[in-house]
Amino acid sequence: MTDTATTRTIIGLIGNVISFLLFLSPVPTFVKIIKEKAVKDFKSDPYVATLLNCAMWIFYGLPLITHNNTLVVTINGIGFVIECVYVAIFFVFSPGKKKTRIIVELVVEVIFMAIVILITVFAFHTSKTRAMFVGILCIIFNICMYSSPLTVMRMVIKTKSVKYMPFYLSLANFTNGLVWLIYGLLDFDINLVLPNGLGALSGLIQLILYGIYYKSTKWDDDDDNDVRGDRSEVELSSSA
Repeated sequence: MTDTATTRTIIGLIGNVISFLLFLSPVPTFVKIIKEKAVKDFKSDPYVATLLNCAMWIFYGLPLITHNNTLVVTINGIGFVIECVYVAIFFVFSPGKKKTRIIVELVVEVIFMAIVILITVFAFHTSKTRAMFVGILCIIFNICMYSSPLTVMRMVIKTKSVKYMPFYLSLANFTNGLVWLIYGLLDFDINLVLPNGLGALSGLIQLILYGIYYKSTKWDDDDDNDVRGDRSEVELSSSA
C-alpha cells in the first residue's frame, strides 16, 4: 500500500510539472497582446472556461469531497491563479463590449460555483455521493473542453497540414493525459480516469495526425492570422 501511495505521489508530481507547463503555453499570446495593447481577434472564452474548470477540480480534490488528491488541488490551484492573470490581461486590453461579456461570464461562473457548493454540502451527506456529484460535473467540463483540440484536428485533416498543431504541444497533451490517467488508476478514481483517458486518447490522435500529414505540410505558406489565433486558444484542453 505504501509503495502504491509513493508511486502515486511521484506520478502526481510529474503531472503537476507537465500541467504547469501546459498552463504556461499561451504566454506568447499574452505577450503579444500586452505589446500591441489590444486583444484583436483572440477570444477570452477558453481562459474563462479553464478558470471554472480549475475551480471545479480544486473543489473535487478537497477533503470534504475526496481524500488523497492533494496534488490535484495544487496544480489546479496554480492553474486557477494563472488563468486569473490571463483573464485580467484580456479584460484590461479589451474594448467595452468584450469587457462586459467577460464580467457577465465571470458572474455566471461565480453563481454556478456557489450553487454547486451549496448543493454538495447540503444535499449530499457522504463523501461517496459528494464525489460522484462533483466528479460528474468535472468530467462534463473536461469533455466539453476537448472540443477545442477536435477543431484543430478537423483543420489538420481538411488542410492536410500540421503547421498550426505544434508537435511538442500535442506530445505534452498526450503525456499529461497519460500521467494523470495512471495517477487515477493507482487509487482507481473513475472521475480522474475517464477525462484523462480521453485526454490521452486525444493527444495520441494528434500525434498520429502529425505523423500522417507532416510530409504534406507547406511550412513556408502564410495563412490567415486567424488560424494562428485559433490554435493559440486551444492549448488549455488538459486538466487533472
